Amino acid sequence: MERKRVAFESLGCKLNYAESIQIEKEFKRRGFEVVDFSNPADVFVINTCTVTQSADSDCRQIIRRALRNSPDAFVVVTGCYAQGKPDEVAQIEGVDLVLGAKEKFELFNFVDDFTKSAEDGCASGANYHARVFAGSIEDVVEFGAADSAVEDARTRAFLKVQDGCDYNCSYCTIPKVRGVSRSPSIDFLVDEAREIAARGFKEIVLSGVNVGDFGSPSYGNKADSLLGLLKELESVEGIERFRISSIEPNLLTKEIIKFVSSSGKFCKHFHVPLQSGADEVLGEMRRRYNTSQYREVVNYVKELMPNAGIGADVIVGFPGETTEAFERSYNFIESLPLSYLHVFSYSGREGTAAAGLPGAVDPRVRRKRSEVLRMLSTMKRYEFNRQYVGKIMRVLVEEEVKSGKMFGFTSNYIRVEMDVNPLHVNEISDVLITGVSDNTAIGQVIL
Repeated sequence: MERKRVAFESLGCKLNYAESIQIEKEFKRRGFEVVDFSNPADVFVINTCTVTQSADSDCRQIIRRALRNSPDAFVVVTGCYAQGKPDEVAQIEGVDLVLGAKEKFELFNFVDDFTKSAEDGCASGANYHARVFAGSIEDVVEFGAADSAVEDARTRAFLKVQDGCDYNCSYCTIPKVRGVSRSPSIDFLVDEAREIAARGFKEIVLSGVNVGDFGSPSYGNKADSLLGLLKELESVEGIERFRISSIEPNLLTKEIIKFVSSSGKFCKHFHVPLQSGADEVLGEMRRRYNTSQYREVVNYVKELMPNAGIGADVIVGFPGETTEAFERSYNFIESLPLSYLHVFSYSGREGTAAAGLPGAVDPRVRRKRSEVLRMLSTMKRYEFNRQYVGKIMRVLVEEEVKSGKMFGFTSNYIRVEMDVNPLHVNEISDVLITGVSDNTAIGQVIL
């Protein structure tokens, strides 16, 4: 009998991606053939994001695109959008099953043969009646292990070490769709890392909603800490690099920075969300630090690791961000030894405290401020990369090939473009940096 085909699309963060891979593994175990999302399929699984208004819109467009490709396919929608607005998702034509945060890991408990029922109709225009299983987020206390170690991409794996968030940032919907902060034991994650190593991966990226909160929440093992996890992972044989995906500045302690600086495996790279360089805006955002504290963290990283790459998230156009506040934020960011920025325009989300704040910023102004900070990011990345021209860097070469070039990353998160040589894929190679192009360094593998 011909195997059914399933395709996956994961929106938003790397945590979503890791969880999608976990669900994919269960489909494979049950005999499904996994195909690319652009190919015809019998089942589509879409793992959604809801951080911004556009994320919801993107989800709807992807569902429609899938059904144009395979009109009679069975469509499963899960993830943060599905948890936050399950009834809204269920109204999208073509959706058959909506699963919440807890239910996504129990998918096969809710469906058998993935065939549209008669009452569902088909793409000819009949009305759909999607089934919805999305419980209260207060009931989501299990961890739900996930890693993105798949057999056809043995370079970097994303290992989920934490989920949920106990913070209450005024603009954020994540606690409402991800639940409380929770994490498994260190022993469990070390075993997961060993299993990933056995499959040939060289780098593991530690991912989560609030990674720095590992071990400390109500539903975690309070005897554990992120520093304790890092120390235990260091001893995992076969993994040559560990990378922390993102960590809040108030949770990036001096002890963690010291450990990474002396580690032979942990990448000299930190992504430290900033969100704004104006203290009054940080206060309205309910962030747990001010600009002085943020600068202290960044400077301490650079003091111990002068070559470290440091990235930051920034939100522009938050309610009440005046022209003067944006200019101070820009000047603060410009003064920091950051190597790149991820810039976002503020997107009001229903049910958040920020949605009711006065001082809304015109969307055109938000777009302009985003452009200004993205230009600053380009300049910072260029200058950071340029200082390594003429130097030999250790690069983990990935399988990606584009226009006859292959790519990889240094420990401090410089993306390097090289001539294709399959012998170096999934190897950490010595690469001479010969130039800089846009956001990428150009390198030559030393044979």
